[in-house]
Amino acid sequence: MIFDTHSHYNDKQFDADRAVVLESLKDAGVTQVVNVSASWKDLMDTLELISKVPFMYGAAGIHPDHVGELNEERMEQLREYCHRDKIVAVGEIGLDYHWNVEPKEVQQEWFIRQLHLATEEKLPVIIHSRDASQDTFDIMKKEHAGTTGGVIHCFSGSAEMAKEYVKMGYYIGVGGVVTFKNSRVLKEVVKAIPLECIVVETDCPYLAPAPHRGKRNSSAYLPLVIEEIARLKEITAEEVENVTYENAQRLYGLIH
Repeated sequence: MIFDTHSHYNDKQFDADRAVVLESLKDAGVTQVVNVSASWKDLMDTLELISKVPFMYGAAGIHPDHVGELNEERMEQLREYCHRDKIVAVGEIGLDYHWNVEPKEVQQEWFIRQLHLATEEKLPVIIHSRDASQDTFDIMKKEHAGTTGGVIHCFSGSAEMAKEYVKMGYYIGVGGVVTFKNSRVLKEVVKAIPLECIVVETDCPYLAPAPHRGKRNSSAYLPLVIEEIARLKEITAEEVENVTYENAQRLYGLIH
């Protein structure tokens, strides 16, 4: 059983065959998927998707590129959506200094506000951090550590930083990038932290693993990610599959 902890099946790349793709996932052993919102429209799409797809859960939150869409009224709406059936996390939230769509201080303000919302609503967080490793870590340590836990999605920091996040009670999200030849640092991260702290994810339709790099990603490719983690940790793919599945269930409060 495989649990995709981070997907975007509402993306337009799936418009032509979404139902077919989702129906086929069970053939790859994928039994649970979390669809993660980034923009306000994504959030609406996610709520609709999880109401129709039995094995799909959702995350409610606004990505740093889209925090300009937030205001006080929407923060209250976001709080209400956190109460919806099958919403299992607040995310994806965080900092993105790569694109800098919004000023850094604006990103930080809404990041902190959403972290506090997650703590108040007793939901884990899904963290997006791009070219902002230290600021993300400092904010997480000051504003959220020791509360509701969560996952550092598409982790791109050092092994040392991964270990610090693990000490603070967070999971590390590992996806297709780990299969890339040039992903030396992420491979080191996987070796350095316990398997009990890793969850697998796709970020589909983005970041397809090798040999599908550059193509549309889907949860059906997760066995390739699992095999690479198994190779790096010198254990069986079956063990990686079983442990990461339980980790994901625990992360999202589906088992305790």
